[in-house]
Amino acid sequence: MLESGPAWALRCLAKTIKLLPGVFEVVEDHIGDTYRAVYTVRFEGAVYVLHAFQKKSKTGIKTPKEDINLIKERLKRAALDYESRGKS
Repeated sequence: MLESGPAWALRCLAKTIKLLPGVFEVVEDHIGDTYRAVYTVRFEGAVYVLHAFQKKSKTGIKTPKEDINLIKERLKRAALDYESRGKS
């Protein structure tokens, strides 16, 4: 099946976050700084932005553990929100 639409377009521009299926990260550099936005398309008909931040570390490209923990917590909240809307 050929995939299209906004969710497909967002996945084309982003990389997956390991161990979090359906969660993607967009990275953008601007005037020497790096910014990241993390979102999920895990839920049919919805896109949840889980986190957006400026990367502070000057070494390494990994997303910091504190940010990963925050993303995981927000993903749980997104699932609860989605279910509360009767869309499980």
